Amino acid sequence: MATKTAETSAMKNLGNIAPAKGSNVKVKRWGRGIGSGLGKTSGRGHKGYGQRSGSSRRSGHEGGQMPIYRRVPKRGFKNARFRTDYTIINVGDLGCFDAGATVDLDAILARGLTSIETPLLKVLGNGELGIALTVRAQKFSASARQKIEAAGGACVVLDARGGEAGSEESA
Repeated sequence: MATKTAETSAMKNLGNIAPAKGSNVKVKRWGRGIGSGLGKTSGRGHKGYGQRSGSSRRSGHEGGQMPIYRRVPKRGFKNARFRTDYTIINVGDLGCFDAGATVDLDAILARGLTSIETPLLKVLGNGELGIALTVRAQKFSASARQKIEAAGGACVVLDARGGEAGSEESA
């Protein structure tokens, strides 16, 4: 008969299974005598608001010490609530379209070139474009506009709702 291999001896069966390390943690039993280490005051200390039932402190409370969010100097301006976010694509990524095609956010999403972050599209100038395309977007960087027009294409600026913005130049 063949000898047992390390693989066979390490197999688990009902006789040798054990819980994962750290999965069985004993629950702290508060107020169960001084021998438990959590007896008498149950970890709440002596007297005061913190010992009373129903007491709680807001997050960031430091017991009367000036809290860190007030100690640290504030600088700059955050415009997160009102900033305008754009779905970004580079000119170099537009080379997969056929020559003369009209490229807008729907066509870009259909090709899987980007995922939608916002319904507004901005075209940036990273990469090269060798075919003439009509690109419809809310914004174009100056280098993107230059590369699209140098390839014989056109840049159509859209308003926020997706309609043509007319002859407004946008950078």
